[in-house]
Amino acid sequence: MKQRSYLALEGITVEFPTKSGPFCALDKVDLNIEKGQFVALIGHSGCGKSTLLNAVAGLNTPTKGVIFLDGEVIDRPGPDRAVVFQDHSLLPWLTVEENVALAVSKTAQGKSRNEQRDWVMHNLELVQMAHAAKKRPGEISGGMKQRVGIARAIAMQPRVLLMDEPFGALDALTRAALQDVVMDLQARLNNTVLMITHDVDEAVLLSDRVVMMTNGPAARIGQDLAVDLPRPRGRLSVIDLPAYADARSEIIHFLHERYRNPSLAA
Repeated sequence: MKQRSYLALEGITVEFPTKSGPFCALDKVDLNIEKGQFVALIGHSGCGKSTLLNAVAGLNTPTKGVIFLDGEVIDRPGPDRAVVFQDHSLLPWLTVEENVALAVSKTAQGKSRNEQRDWVMHNLELVQMAHAAKKRPGEISGGMKQRVGIARAIAMQPRVLLMDEPFGALDALTRAALQDVVMDLQARLNNTVLMITHDVDEAVLLSDRVVMMTNGPAARIGQDLAVDLPRPRGRLSVIDLPAYADARSEIIHFLHERYRNPSLAA
């Protein structure tokens, strides 16, 4: 019997109906991610990154192909895959604590009310937001809201954490602070993460692998680059390493040259 990776995408093709016929967003994508790996998806707008992420989340059903998570077929949304979107999607009438508690209550698995509250606070502490537990989203900054969104996702103890450009709407300093939070969480929790980004430096800093997509339609994986940087990572300790510069150069080369000719990226 074939030994699959922890998260295995096999021959994933996604087509959407249009007035002029089917539009092929993804064509025969194969991707294997091991448990505990952090993988970044990068590519130009319209290359199918979100379509691929949504397929793993169970929000899109592949036209062809199968997705396996720990040997089980994924064909619908589930709490074993938590998604952090660019928009934090917090409920404005609930406090920070209540927003996280809402997710925890759906995955509590026999925890008492006190145990659930302790778990909520533990995850808020991980993202340095316990001090704002009683505040509502309208009373905190955009970066703080996104921290709460991350806390809500990891509080569900998902087998895979999916992140769709989670820092794209933030200013540079806030973005850097949240990248540090994610690196710290990765070091502590060893989560399996699939993240979409448009930021080359972010991809290199956070990831074990950077998966580069060719331009759509019928997008495929053009290159799968291993990032050979030690963990745990510190921003200042890795940016001057030759491996950082090499990975950054490889990605920029792909995005600005190879994507222009699909045959070079095959």
